[in-house]
Amino acid sequence: MPAGCLVLAALAAFIAQSMEPPARAQVREARPAAPIAGLSRQPTAAARAALLDPDDTVVLLLDHQTGLFQTVKDVPVRDLRANTVALARIAELGRMPIIYTASEPGGTNGPIMEELTAVAPSARYVARKGEVSAWDNADFVKAVEATGRKTLVMAGVWTSVCVAFPALQAKADGYKVYAVMDASGDVSDMAVDATLARMTQAGIVPLTTNTMLSETHRTWNRPDAAQWGALYAELVPNYRAVAESYRRAQESARDSSK
Repeated sequence: MPAGCLVLAALAAFIAQSMEPPARAQVREARPAAPIAGLSRQPTAAARAALLDPDDTVVLLLDHQTGLFQTVKDVPVRDLRANTVALARIAELGRMPIIYTASEPGGTNGPIMEELTAVAPSARYVARKGEVSAWDNADFVKAVEATGRKTLVMAGVWTSVCVAFPALQAKADGYKVYAVMDASGDVSDMAVDATLARMTQAGIVPLTTNTMLSETHRTWNRPDAAQWGALYAELVPNYRAVAESYRRAQESARDSSK
């Protein structure tokens, strides 16, 4: 065999050998996913990966501060606060860890909205040391890593900074990242449009609070269905009206049959 061919063969063998351990490590780390309770058909691995997995998810609430709320122009502040509270309740009911943070809660950006601690008693607060991006704070990243989860759902104020920066960085570090757009706010529609384009180009998945609720809830065939129904009614007033009308119709039908 010519010397050149020998060199190429040796190089190919070296590359194959050097790549083998990581492949084996991936096989060892792969674990079969637990069945999703209440479904009449378990999704394929590909179909399962297409939707959010609550068992692998951490909810990150970034800089929901009352001072910053005053600069929000793309969504009514009332809706922003309500959606953030609903997102925290979804995480609590879905047993997803919540980590919330602020860069300078004692400064002009104001304190974190007080509703969070009331609806999410298990949430962990991480104080930053002035870093604009939460992903630049060592304690915050350690808190995320300590959960052992690789799916991050983020919301915050401003979308173009407090959400986008850590979302882009976490995505680059190998996390699957979602951004809850209606539990976030920014200074203008233009700022949100530009940020949404930037994040989706990087592979970050945008969603709404209602989508987060349905994707976590997944089925009515579960023992806590009433609690999920109450969340729907709270988040979507029109759905509450539908439920009330249905309940009243059922009561009327029962009364007329007596």
